[in-house]
Amino acid sequence: MADINDYDDLDKRIIELLCTSSQGSLRQIAKQLNVHPTTLMQRVKTLEAKGVIKGYRAKVNYMNLGFEYMGMVHVYAEDVLNVQSKIKDIPQVMAVYDVTGDADCIAMISCLDREEFSETVKRINSVPGVRKTNTSVILNVTKDASDFVPVLRGRE
Repeated sequence: MADINDYDDLDKRIIELLCTSSQGSLRQIAKQLNVHPTTLMQRVKTLEAKGVIKGYRAKVNYMNLGFEYMGMVHVYAEDVLNVQSKIKDIPQVMAVYDVTGDADCIAMISCLDREEFSETVKRINSVPGVRKTNTSVILNVTKDASDFVPVLRGRE
């Protein structure tokens, strides 16, 4: 497993910049970092090959799209790995987290309306191996995981 100290300052600056905005061209990003575009391209390809950068996506505000019924479903399961693999395939499931604590995993769901929300929770409950669930409704999103930018520099 990699360690933060395996990456130099330029790698850390590239990651930070791509976390905050990956909209610019590589040429623009290279200019911001004061490096040659070829250097940047090679560094980004290396970070992708190491699995540090897994892809590029738009940051979407799902509530502004109409997905106003969001929740965290705490799942209590007997066969956790099987349950997680089934739950992750439900279209309304945004993320599945393997956790410690009372629940065996937590599924984050996003739905268009109350009926779809209810059906999704019932669908999770019907997955073989699920003993019970406990659902929390998300009222507002103050900070989303896609807003997270790790503190990479200044840790030495």
